[in-house]
Amino acid sequence: MNKLLTLLCLLIVSVNAWASELQGVRIWPSPDSTRVVLDLSAAPKHDYFLLTKPDRIVVDIHGPATKFDFTKVKNTSPLLKKIRTSTPKVKGTYRLVFDLHQATKPVVFSLTPTKPYGHRLVLDLPHGKAKAVVKAPKQVTAPDVQGERDIIIAIDAGHGGDDPGALGKRTYEKNVTLAIAKQVAALINRQKGMKAVLIRTGDYFVNLNKRSEIARKSQADLLISIHADGFHNPKPRGASVWVLSTRRANSEIGRWIEKHEEQSELLGGAGEVIKQTDQDLFLTRTLLDMSMDHSMNTGYGVAVEVLKELGKVTTLHKKRPEHASLAVLKSPDIPSLLVEAGFITNRQEENLLRTSNHQKKIANAVFVGVKRHFESNPPVGTYYASIAAKSHVVQRGESLSVIAKRYGVSVAQLKRANNLKSDQVRVDQELKIPSS
Repeated sequence: MNKLLTLLCLLIVSVNAWASELQGVRIWPSPDSTRVVLDLSAAPKHDYFLLTKPDRIVVDIHGPATKFDFTKVKNTSPLLKKIRTSTPKVKGTYRLVFDLHQATKPVVFSLTPTKPYGHRLVLDLPHGKAKAVVKAPKQVTAPDVQGERDIIIAIDAGHGGDDPGALGKRTYEKNVTLAIAKQVAALINRQKGMKAVLIRTGDYFVNLNKRSEIARKSQADLLISIHADGFHNPKPRGASVWVLSTRRANSEIGRWIEKHEEQSELLGGAGEVIKQTDQDLFLTRTLLDMSMDHSMNTGYGVAVEVLKELGKVTTLHKKRPEHASLAVLKSPDIPSLLVEAGFITNRQEENLLRTSNHQKKIANAVFVGVKRHFESNPPVGTYYASIAAKSHVVQRGESLSVIAKRYGVSVAQLKRANNLKSDQVRVDQELKIPSS
């Protein structure tokens, strides 16, 4: 009899552990989709199906009936009308109904606990033709000033929404990165001949493939991803700038950042995207393209200038650009770099990164570094190219033919103007640019 009671108690405990009680609801609208996150007491066992006339999603979760007050959940989604409960068909489950303004094809998946969150069930709801409440990143068109277009800089604030990024004692990385990104964008937009595009404008998550896609649609000349990462101990400090490496990082902090960014993508809820995309195969293919070399060289050149400026306003973790294999840097057609404003897990730097004054200093350093690079290396057809001094300082990876093409002159003209007997040039060599 005692054995029977013991087995019965164990069965009850295991069933309760399996059941998922609803503990919270968060709604994250972005320009093109809405994410609904259900915080649960245990890993969810769930089913869902779609209904029409009216459009709605029905989710059944194994667990006790919920008394959650959905009227207190902030909802600014253009797609989701409301969340309510309904009577389930199966005993031992509770039913949630998501009333929609129009039909959608949801992606529903669960996430395991990752600080600061526990078990979650996530519904990603594409908007389709719904008009988003959150403003989409501004699409920039080139100005018609004697055919001189703006240099377009895409600014990516790392993390967002259900992905807080690195955690300090009182600070989420996602909030620091958005504040700095907005200030960088403001400085760029005040500069004649330059234009900024913010990848995210609010507190929502944008998966890594989408970040590059937004930059590409905006015809960006450069993508800068702003971060303020952490480490497993509080000692490391200092700002750094990261560029793409075709190999895994060889430093402990580099490997930590790579792992953290992979986890971030899962935390943000893009697990399905990762499963369907072979990033290594993608990188292998793009490395065959000459444009990858150009992007990597340009990204490194900008990184050097940004580091110089960061060193004037904060401690540097490393004085040279560091290399890592990060997805946000892998776009073959857009030069990219990732700026770490500091270690949010270092108490002193966390306190600095929380202040608007320090955020402004970091933002200004990034802006000045970018501006200096493009003053020396203006893209063809831009306002900067039209006002550039008729000289050029050779950058790493450039050849005489590349420089000639940039300025619309022939190699022979360049050689005559600089008394060159061969096509060989060296890094940091200053060349006179003849009139075309």
